[in-house]
Amino acid sequence: MNSHTDISRTASSGSGSSTSYPGVSSDTKKAANDAATDLQTLRDDLSTLKDTVTKLVSNAGSDAAKVARTATAGVANQVTDAASNIAERGSELASAASAQAKTFASELEAMGRRNPLGVMAGAVMVGVLVGLIGRGRS
Repeated sequence: MNSHTDISRTASSGSGSSTSYPGVSSDTKKAANDAATDLQTLRDDLSTLKDTVTKLVSNAGSDAAKVARTATAGVANQVTDAASNIAERGSELASAASAQAKTFASELEAMGRRNPLGVMAGAVMVGVLVGLIGRGRS
């Protein structure tokens, strides 16, 4: 059992000393040294793997944020386009309503020129109707 502890110390220290241990062959010492070297290589590889996985997770988070920004920008552009279309259609409707109001006013004016007494009678009727409605509420 004591020789096992001595081999571990020799393997972990990494020294290739030629101290003689009773009952331990040089092949056993070489195998212990090789095992210590392999263990250190494995530790280094695991450390590198940990760094690689950390970078991968970080990059995946950055990529997800980029995708989210792109999607948000796309939605914002679609909303802007829809708002522009609605405003344009509203403007067209307002223009059409204005044109119809002008046409109606032109028709009333033409009717007034053709039949002035009829227009005056219509205005009196509208006035009486507004008066009756206003009187009923007071």
